[in-house]
Amino acid sequence: MPRPIRAIIHPHNLEHNLAVIRQKIGQAKIWSVMKADGYGHGIKRIWRGLKASDGFAVLDLHEAVLLREEGWQGPILLLEGFFQAADLVVIDQYQLTTSVHSRWQLAAIEQATLSQPISVYIKLNSGMNRLGFSVSEYSDIVDQLTHMANVANVTLMSHFANSDLPGGTQVPLEKIQHFSSLSLPTCIANSGAVLWHQNTHYDWVRAGIVLYGASPSGKWADIAEYHLKAAMTLQSEIIAIHHIEAGQSIGYGSKFTSEKPMRIATVACGYADGYPRHAPTGTPVWCQGRRCELLGAVSMDMLTIDISDCPEVTIGTPVELWGENLPVDDVAQFAGTIGYELLCALARRVPIDF
Repeated sequence: MPRPIRAIIHPHNLEHNLAVIRQKIGQAKIWSVMKADGYGHGIKRIWRGLKASDGFAVLDLHEAVLLREEGWQGPILLLEGFFQAADLVVIDQYQLTTSVHSRWQLAAIEQATLSQPISVYIKLNSGMNRLGFSVSEYSDIVDQLTHMANVANVTLMSHFANSDLPGGTQVPLEKIQHFSSLSLPTCIANSGAVLWHQNTHYDWVRAGIVLYGASPSGKWADIAEYHLKAAMTLQSEIIAIHHIEAGQSIGYGSKFTSEKPMRIATVACGYADGYPRHAPTGTPVWCQGRRCELLGAVSMDMLTIDISDCPEVTIGTPVELWGENLPVDDVAQFAGTIGYELLCALARRVPIDF
């Protein structure tokens, strides 16, 4: 028998989440973000669950070509653009939309031999200071691109660093609105802005983590009212049960020592599966309809939970590490990270069902 751990992908939950976002954005169109192989869910497994999207946004050419080969004929946006001039051959062949954030990319587009003009998203650095043209040079960049024979149309693109905070979009939005006279189609809203800043929706939004049922802020309570559903469940089973006495320790480094007699269970899941090694004692694990607590250090292949209050639990009892009953955000918060990281870090050795 194979090791009992597995991840389960829920395509219907993706459809549900997309519909929730659609209700939030009025007439705007949706780029469904599928970078990092669909946030760890697997593009090939999930894209049909999101086929009602207006377009897919990905990180690199490999993901874009995969979507085309899978049968997607709609728009595809390269979020970081192209990384060398030769990439424009593929962008032309597969009819991709590319972001542009550096001057060398302008020269590459102008000099390229293309079968038809391409669509371009011009990245504005509105304060995140990661990618994009400065406010002072942006109008000039727009003018250059709109006059290039190789460019079909241009869209204003930017990104918010603090869309999960009240007022977090105010200052960058003022910079973005400075270019309203250019009358460009606009795409600036990420997941947090989609949920909490309606005035940023404009023509297109980029929905990312919300499609997968997790929170842009890293806190499940912040999105509970929207009834988003987990697109992934990480599930395993109990493979051993022990009774320990007060004063006995558990796991590497003896990081947990019991103050009373306890009934504990070993679960077939560890950091080599993508579970966070730094998750501390008390991190929730779902078992038999209730939250149990992680105890001690997470090992490469196993972890231990407290089942003292679960007399019905036996070897073979299913355990949910995160998913439909236990939000990934709750696990991530205990581990001092965000749900994004846990979803993207799912190890290749974990079998995936859907």
